Amino acid sequence: QVQLVQSGGGSVQSGGSLRLSCAASGYTYNYCMGWFRQTPGNEREGVAFIYSDDSTSYADSVKGRFTVSQANDKNTLYLQMNSLKPEDTAMYYCAADPEGPYNSDSDGYYCLHTPLGYNYWGQGTQVTVSS
Repeated sequence: QVQLVQSGGGSVQSGGSLRLSCAASGYTYNYCMGWFRQTPGNEREGVAFIYSDDSTSYADSVKGRFTVSQANDKNTLYLQMNSLKPEDTAMYYCAADPEGPYNSDSDGYYCLHTPLGYNYWGQGTQVTVSS
């Protein structure tokens, strides 16, 4: 069993920065951990992910602006969000799963960006970016 507790988030003006944290407890070895976001009436969207070998993957919309990382003990997941835009406004959720979901290609392993397969979720935190 994995418990995820989120912190961070809030309101910021366009161009600003925020950092989200997600503290994991229980069984903390997870093949994949990552961040999703969701706006009212829309599906949950994958944002940034980190595989157990520390390889990362990002949605195209956040590449170059967001950075996902883990603490050395793998118990805390972070999302550093820079150059925020109003379209980044959403409820952000961290997610983890001991068994993936992941895939591999010639570059190595990577976590899937679909909510399916992630069985453990944080409580969500609101990020609001004003123009």
